[in-house]
This record gives sequence, C-alpha cells and structure tokens, in this order.
Amino acid sequence: MTPISPARLPFDIVGFDLDGTLLDTSADLTAAVNHALALVGRPPLTDDQVRPSLGLGAKTILIQALDDSGGIPPDDFRPLYKQMLRFYEANVSVHSRPYDGAIAALDRLAAMGLKTAIVTNKFESLAVKALTDLGLIDRFVTVIGGDTLGTANAKPSAAPIHAMITRCGGGRAVFVGDSVYDMMAARNAGIPCVAAAYGFLIGPVDEMGADAVIDHLDDLVPTLERLPG
Repeated sequence: MTPISPARLPFDIVGFDLDGTLLDTSADLTAAVNHALALVGRPPLTDDQVRPSLGLGAKTILIQALDDSGGIPPDDFRPLYKQMLRFYEANVSVHSRPYDGAIAALDRLAAMGLKTAIVTNKFESLAVKALTDLGLIDRFVTVIGGDTLGTANAKPSAAPIHAMITRCGGGRAVFVGDSVYDMMAARNAGIPCVAAAYGFLIGPVDEMGADAVIDHLDDLVPTLERLPG
C-alpha cells in the first residue's frame, strides 16, 4: 500500500462512539437484556426486536420490555438492572466484533499519524473491557465512558468531547457516531461530525445533523478528506 501523507486529512484526532459505530455489540446486549427478563419470568426478545432500539441503551430496552410484559415495581427494577449489568460485564465480548472495515480504517488513520479515541455513553469499565478483550484497547489514546465525567456530562454534553481533545494533546478533531446524541455532542463542542448509517439508528440518518454520512467504514478516510477542519 502506498504511504498516505498526514497532510491529506485536516484533522489531528478522530473520536469514535463505540456501540453501533466501531463495534457491533447487538448480540451481547440482547443476551444481557434477556438474562434480566428470565430472572423475573418474562419472555425473551429476539435480536430483530432489540436491534432497532439499541441506540436508546440497554437500560431503556429493559424498561420497555418489562413495561410491555406487565411492568415491575420501581423498587425491584434497580436490583434487576444491576444483575443485568453484572451479566453483561462477564459476557461483554462473547459475540461483539468490530464492524467490517473498522480495523482497516484504524490502521489507515494510524498510518497517517492521527490519534484516535473513544467517547461512549457505555460505562467506561465496560468499554475498556470490551476493547481489551478484542485486542483493540492500545489503538486509542483515551476511552471516555458515560460515567467518566459523571453521568450529567455524558453525550450530548460537549464535556466528553472537550476531554477527549485535551487527553489527546489538543488539535483539530472530528467525531464519528451513530446517534443524534453523538452529533449533538460534537456540535456542542464545535467540531465536525460524521454519522454511521450502518449503526444502531433510532431515526433517519439524514435528520441527525451530521456534516457527512458513511455507509461503511471503508468510506471514512475518503469522507474525512473532504471535510473542512
């Protein structure tokens, strides 16, 4: 492969959301939700039922599934949710895998001298474990989770994006994600954003307010080349 000059991209840092952007975590999230449902005798959900709602987060999916099957007293929900999280932590990378093109895209960005980082609303410990299990953790300067700066500062807050830039040593940054919260966080931080149309979308991708849209991670570097820094 011909070496790629760093000057071809107007950025120093590329930030990524995790679930639905770099990793397809749908099967492990579905398994965790179904584990919790089984503990209270509720019917399991299929992958097809869960996937369209994954952008809302596993906690919301569990709430909806419980509500749809008879509800649950508020005092009983928190312990059940904790059991779901424990199961998920133990099984966070059983089926989760990088999306097609993810490794190649990360390789290209590294070859161009760019720094990469993760900003996710997943708990930091879960994100770090998943990336470690999959052998990807060393590719990122930092991993910022939804609880890293306190849940009030999770996306769509600009705070985790600003923290990402600071931890990467400053410079021009762009953010890639699959939800409107990703786009809002980038907008709030004053940086460009790219929407992953293949991810866990909860609405039309053309209504997310992205500067660009990609259908595959093979499209990422060519798309970044066309964006203003």
